[in-house]
Amino acid sequence: MEKTIKNAASRRAYKYYDLVMAAFVTVLLCSGVIGVQKVSKIGSFPEFGTAILFFPLSYIFGDVLTEVYGYARSRRVIWAGFTSLIFAAFMSWFVVKMPAAPGWSGQECYEMIFGNTPRIVFASLIAFWAGEFANSFVLAKMKIITSGRWLWTRTIGSTIVGEGVDSLIFYPLAFWGVWPNSLVAKVLLSNYAMKVGWEALATPFTYQIVNFLKRVENEDYYDRETNFNPFTLET
Repeated sequence: MEKTIKNAASRRAYKYYDLVMAAFVTVLLCSGVIGVQKVSKIGSFPEFGTAILFFPLSYIFGDVLTEVYGYARSRRVIWAGFTSLIFAAFMSWFVVKMPAAPGWSGQECYEMIFGNTPRIVFASLIAFWAGEFANSFVLAKMKIITSGRWLWTRTIGSTIVGEGVDSLIFYPLAFWGVWPNSLVAKVLLSNYAMKVGWEALATPFTYQIVNFLKRVENEDYYDRETNFNPFTLET
């Protein structure tokens, strides 16, 4: 009977879970496809990739998912995002490799925008996967430790870890030996600081979403008996 009740709870329907998942995947794909290629500079601020202005939103949605629905359901969303990134990378490669029609002059521009090297694609995939799971795991554990209090400590603390794992994997894998080592370290640290700072500033926004979802979904999940294996999709 206890197992039946648990299984029924795991299949519970939520009103906004699918929408949060869609938002997570949308931000992830747009950051990886639209913003990843452009480098911007504002005033005396160091150059930065424009994707970091939007990519941290995926961590905000990851925090919301874990805080409200629990690690297991967040895990399913992370895998959905990961497989979407793989498909986007494959589609980009395939479309670039397709022969251009005679008279069409956009091939060079297309290759510049969508022709990411396999090394960068691989680095971004591995970094995203590891960073998001680290973020979700830390938040879930901190929620138990804090007994659900001080949400800001969990959202910021998990982001510090998750974005740290992401950055420590992506920049060396993507650019070590291509850029000078000092430049790799400089970009890694500056972009990491920007992403963590961005999410810290967004904390009031995160509070609003979390409080709204907890109220309308009547859910505030604690991962006390959760299987934290990232390679299973069980809820």
